[in-house]
Amino acid sequence: MTVSPVTQKAPGWLALVGAGPGARDLLTVRALQRLRQADTVFYDRLVDEEVLELAPPATKRVFVGKHVGAHAWPQDRINTVIVAEALKGRRVVRLKSGDPSIFGRAAEELAAARAAGINAEIIPGVTAACAAAAQTSLPLTERGVSDTLVLTTARCKAGDPLPDCARHAKPGTTIVFYMSVGQASRVRDGLLRLGMPPSTPVTIAVDVSKPGARTVFCNISALPETLGQHEISGCATIVITYPKNRSGQISPKTTRSC
Repeated sequence: MTVSPVTQKAPGWLALVGAGPGARDLLTVRALQRLRQADTVFYDRLVDEEVLELAPPATKRVFVGKHVGAHAWPQDRINTVIVAEALKGRRVVRLKSGDPSIFGRAAEELAAARAAGINAEIIPGVTAACAAAAQTSLPLTERGVSDTLVLTTARCKAGDPLPDCARHAKPGTTIVFYMSVGQASRVRDGLLRLGMPPSTPVTIAVDVSKPGARTVFCNISALPETLGQHEISGCATIVITYPKNRSGQISPKTTRSC
């Protein structure tokens, strides 16, 4: 998309607001403020209806969600409509599930807004990794077990080679995989190839903070089969902790069963 730069700021503004994992009481106070100020809200597929209800009744709501393999709203089109709306002098909220800065295409939307002279900001949200840790009561880091946290994905931009997400696997690391259910076999094979023990525990958090939330446990060796057994095919966060003991070596922790 090409937007001609302007020398003065447009009267409208754009806020990229993190809606969190689903539950509306996990929104930040600032996110709530921006929603209540909004003239127009452009929202994603995973944003809960209860969150949208926090905007004033007169606020225009526009669905710009994407489904895997069916992008009725490609990113360039989204950039165009949010910029056009703000240039009309409207207060625009781009409502994204989780946190806008984590796999949320925020950089592209900010660049489009700034090229058009629009005041733009990011309002952080509770990301899936943190929400999954809260749902399962399993910390993402723990002294003597895991001192490094990696957020990654096994998916990529269409046309690009699939990312080598397994490269981060080292003792003392917790790896959280976003949008990776469909690549579970590749994730498992890559981690095992790098030396991760087959018994390494995996936590699968499904529909985090939503009414249908559930948690499934398994070993890394059984990850694809476990996802299939529990019919998990959509929104799920995969958390793998590769522990170490006090000497810095792999800890022989007991693994939970599926």
